Amino acid sequence: MELKREARLRRARKARAHIRRLGRPRLTVFRSGRHIYAQIINAEDGTVVAAASTVQKDLKAGLKSTSNKEAAAAVGKAIAQKAVDAGIKEVAFDRSGYRYHGRVKELADAAREVGLSF
Repeated sequence: MELKREARLRRARKARAHIRRLGRPRLTVFRSGRHIYAQIINAEDGTVVAAASTVQKDLKAGLKSTSNKEAAAAVGKAIAQKAVDAGIKEVAFDRSGYRYHGRVKELADAAREVGLSF
């Protein structure tokens, strides 16, 4: 199990090195077995500009489950809305070494629908 995590973190390090060169804020995704989390992190100083997750009561209330594609789409819409309100239109998508399918893909597609471009 530990080898799988190390491989994911190695892939994430490579992607983050590329994102750092772009100089854009990054939309970071973390996926656990039970929840999904998203943050927009400022490129200059590393501060969190916006965050959304299935742990939040307002998001959790409208969901049947916190660990499915519908929940990921709800988090994607919430994080994109917070980013647009903060004046951020373009971000770099940091999928944290996860494959771009399933919940990660749903979150990204929902964020694009609201108006975030990456």
